[in-house]
Amino acid sequence: MVLSLLISTFIAVFVAELGDKTQLATLTISGTSNKPWAVFLGSSSALVFASLLGALTGGSISSFLPGVVLKSIASITFLIIGTRLLINSFTIKEEGKNGNENN
Repeated sequence: MVLSLLISTFIAVFVAELGDKTQLATLTISGTSNKPWAVFLGSSSALVFASLLGALTGGSISSFLPGVVLKSIASITFLIIGTRLLINSFTIKEEGKNGNENN
């Protein structure tokens, strides 16, 4: 049954994403912006695209890219995102202290 596969996949992904890096990143980005719908649409689109890639490629990417390369790419990407979020959080705090914060 397609419906049972759809429901079980939804439940598995939903439970796996609770408290995951994706949700934490979304919470962090949403907390530093005044545009929750833009963050929702961006994170939803990214999750849909990542899920599409995973569903279409299955394990074929790992057949020509070693696991260490895939993990390195993911690690570097998260490092860049984390660094940018950290820098932005200090910038927002400094703007708030100076009274230049845009609402």
